[in-house]
Amino acid sequence: MNKKLSDFFVLVGFILFPLFIGFLSAFFAGTDFKEFYSIISKPAFAPPSWIFGWVWTVLYIMMGIAAFLAWQKKDSSIELEKRTKPAIAFYLLQLFLNYLWSIIFFGQRNYGLALIDIGLLWIVIILTVISFYKISKSAAWLLIPYLLWVSFAGVLNFMIWQLN
Repeated sequence: MNKKLSDFFVLVGFILFPLFIGFLSAFFAGTDFKEFYSIISKPAFAPPSWIFGWVWTVLYIMMGIAAFLAWQKKDSSIELEKRTKPAIAFYLLQLFLNYLWSIIFFGQRNYGLALIDIGLLWIVIILTVISFYKISKSAAWLLIPYLLWVSFAGVLNFMIWQLN
């Protein structure tokens, strides 16, 4: 198999991985998100429920591409290889915290603990962006919409915690 075709399949794997994590998180949260979201008290700035699936799908795809771009640089030099391992570790940690958030917020309906989780997630996303930036500026920039969305989600989480 030639390198371009091989890279394509690796890229697809990197994209499918966060999509799968998002699917698992929703599955283990075990709730009807639209129904649940419609009955909880929300602030006036809360978006409609239909937007979340679209936004998360795009963000997971961007996350996968970013991780691929960072991972792809690992063989470029010894210095980049040293930077890639912690960057991918931060990436995996933020994916895990992302996975837990839906389960805590929707499944357990523990808004306070979900707020702690999203705060940790926010910090680890920043660490991931910084780590990716040292490897691939494009990879880092691909994570900025995710950081912004999680920032917004954190504010929304806080308000829902206060209202419920």
